[in-house]
Amino acid sequence: MELRVIKNKSGHKRALRRLRALMDLNPGPGASEIHELEVLALLINDYEEKAFPISRPSPIEAIKFRMEQARLKRADLIPLLGSAGKVSEVLSGKRPLSKRMMLALHEGLGIPLEALFSRTRPTTVKPRKSKGKTNSRSAPRRAA
Repeated sequence: MELRVIKNKSGHKRALRRLRALMDLNPGPGASEIHELEVLALLINDYEEKAFPISRPSPIEAIKFRMEQARLKRADLIPLLGSAGKVSEVLSGKRPLSKRMMLALHEGLGIPLEALFSRTRPTTVKPRKSKGKTNSRSAPRRAA
């Protein structure tokens, strides 16, 4: 098979068929088919990453997935997040993860930091309402 960039579904199918055939040959180290197999695998991977992108999970989805994998309960997150209330707020999207929480989840559960960090705040998190107190820096100054 002539190696070329995969641009469509039919090229992808052809490349997969050839890859399977090469793998069935089970070429040993140094065999001429090894080079073709390696390059073909890279071309297939490149096409699949572009044609079938996998979206990154939200931090909450990542936590819930890890909890499911390890058969953890909400109570198991209390030592990492601080309290049952915080666990509930985080898992419901009402509280964003703090840096301390992200680090604790990463170290305690092995969740990658990239999965816990989100550049955008969850839409369910609402800014806290001011209780009428003014900051001395933002309060208008009165003339003396």
